[in-house]
Amino acid sequence: MVRFLFSVVVMYACGWEVCRVGVADWPQFRGPTGDGHARTQALPIRWSESQNVIWKVPVPGLGWSSPVVKDGRIYVTTAVPRESESNENSEGHSLELVCFRAQDGKLIFRKALFEQTGPVQMHKKNSHASPTPLLHNNNIFVHFGPHGTACTTLDGEVVWTCVLPYEPQHGNGGSPVLADGVLVICCDGKDVQYVVGLNPKTGEQVWKTNRDTKPKKGFSFGTPLWLPASQSEDQRDQVICPGSDAVFSYNPRNGKELWRFDYPNGYSVIPRPVFGHGLVYICSGYDKPSLFAIRPTGRGNVTETHGAWMIDQGAPHTPSLLLHNNEIYLVSDRGIATCLDARTGGEHWRERLGGNFSASPFLAGDNIYFQNETGEAIVIKAGTTYQEVSRNEIGDGDRTFASYAVEGNHLLLRSETSLYALGTN
Repeated sequence: MVRFLFSVVVMYACGWEVCRVGVADWPQFRGPTGDGHARTQALPIRWSESQNVIWKVPVPGLGWSSPVVKDGRIYVTTAVPRESESNENSEGHSLELVCFRAQDGKLIFRKALFEQTGPVQMHKKNSHASPTPLLHNNNIFVHFGPHGTACTTLDGEVVWTCVLPYEPQHGNGGSPVLADGVLVICCDGKDVQYVVGLNPKTGEQVWKTNRDTKPKKGFSFGTPLWLPASQSEDQRDQVICPGSDAVFSYNPRNGKELWRFDYPNGYSVIPRPVFGHGLVYICSGYDKPSLFAIRPTGRGNVTETHGAWMIDQGAPHTPSLLLHNNEIYLVSDRGIATCLDARTGGEHWRERLGGNFSASPFLAGDNIYFQNETGEAIVIKAGTTYQEVSRNEIGDGDRTFASYAVEGNHLLLRSETSLYALGTN
């Protein structure tokens, strides 16, 4: 197994200090920079159950959190039904952090952190363990919606826990992020909607800001985007948090609202925003999603003044967007992939990939990886013309809703029952 023996300094969502992230690490939802860009060009482009599988191990319970990786260890969260229960809609689960050795998939530990008790209205595509953990320095931050949030060591020892109360609809989903040294989490239930900033060292609340909306359906599953002042045209630190009816930008240090952009009647917002070309790209959720490109430079309500372009054909409900060079790539839940000019919204191509999609695409080298809900991967070349590289199937009919992760030169795929490491060495 090829390993890189050096580290690079990454100045993204670290906040407390400069964060050293190993080349083999994958510390959060959608990777080192949170936008689906892998650092390696040596990932496999072809695999099956009998080809390029380095190892495959069972994962207890059910969870759709993506794997995260640090120092040769892989971490996932999962929800294990009580012994008296037998399905994902049961009234009780042990909410756990699970750690595997990246070299061979050996189980290192299982740590029960919380209990989910009582009935929860659960969507058939969701789980009780859908938010992806966040790694920072020697800590892991895990979030199970209103059932509990925790910080542990890399060995699973609990540092702190807290509960962020709201009433979930269809389960939990949004992942935590670090923004300017504050742990930011979107809490959008069917009863209340707010964003909270926690002290990552203690779990104490730094700020809590109620969303200034009155949506008909308040539940959403947003993962924030941290936009540091160094990347912002107007030199403001921002944490951008999509929710029902609107996306908000807040000051990550105190939670003060900076700007908002409305998309009335949008709800169950899932895709994580991305930033580039001076624009933030946001999807508006159900029932009919739109994709908005917004200039994040205004103050107050910028709906009429700071929208650069929008489309309402082919936008995803669930998968996040992928921005590369001058193009933005997206795949709808029904499998329509689109490539747009990121600056204007002009369409380069549109193709039906086949199947339904929940996982977010990612980029490695000049290849883009898409994964549908039955384990088929479609690899294409990035560019303004559609060029398919390969199609790959894996699994025994397992659902595959979790997004890929990367460990060194290995692709990590989480299915309904198993974790795979795919590679050529």
